[in-house]
Amino acid sequence: MTEVVIVDNPDAAGALVAAHILDLIRAKPATTLGLATGSTPLALYRSLAAQLPSGGVDVSLVRGFALDEYVGLLPGHPESYSSVIGREVVGPLGLTPELISVPDGSLAGIRTAGDHYENAIIAAGGIDLQILGIGSDGHIGFNEPGSSLASLTRVKTLTQQTRRDNARFFASEADVPLHCITQGLGTILRARHLVLLAFGNGKAEALAGAVEGPVSSSNPGSAIQLHPHVTVLADEAAASHLANRDYYRFAWANKPEWQGI
Repeated sequence: MTEVVIVDNPDAAGALVAAHILDLIRAKPATTLGLATGSTPLALYRSLAAQLPSGGVDVSLVRGFALDEYVGLLPGHPESYSSVIGREVVGPLGLTPELISVPDGSLAGIRTAGDHYENAIIAAGGIDLQILGIGSDGHIGFNEPGSSLASLTRVKTLTQQTRRDNARFFASEADVPLHCITQGLGTILRARHLVLLAFGNGKAEALAGAVEGPVSSSNPGSAIQLHPHVTVLADEAAASHLANRDYYRFAWANKPEWQGI
């Protein structure tokens, strides 16, 4: 069963996961993280930046692989995920820029960009901890409903809902790219530990389907049920549709401390 931790707010989730990541880096300085973008993981990145100065952790060897990138944005566009990762993760955490990878969304090499990204992840030894959010339609990464559970990094067409959801980062919905390149569900499932964050009422239905519903390509987030080590952190609003939320609270309150998350 997926472990579900119900927290008071995003900051509490961020602090908990940040402490775990720092422990992971202490044990393995060359840890490889899977990096999500959007508003959901920001509390985690803020907490990591706040805990690092007193944590005695050297992050210079940490590698990172972003989940996805828009296709066709000009280099340096402020809303490209390459720019976002640099601005919200690499800079604040002091990571080594050369060790952080983002899928290549440029049109010139888009036909082979997915294969190149898969090979880069394999060459790095795989991802130790993959950070995930979930969309209101259940997508993780940019794996929209209908995505194969075995899919690898490839180009996808974004749904109208996803483009509407992401329009807040652009001047208008029309400016949101139609295509993206994203790690596939099969790629995500190869990570050693999945950490999915969900906050707010708008994620409640999708999260319940992902954690407790049937495993189906119609709800891409449900693929997490196929993984042996998944931690979901949700606030009360996002957890409100979970049928087993009382059990999740009980299990977390009585979990042996040495197990961590």
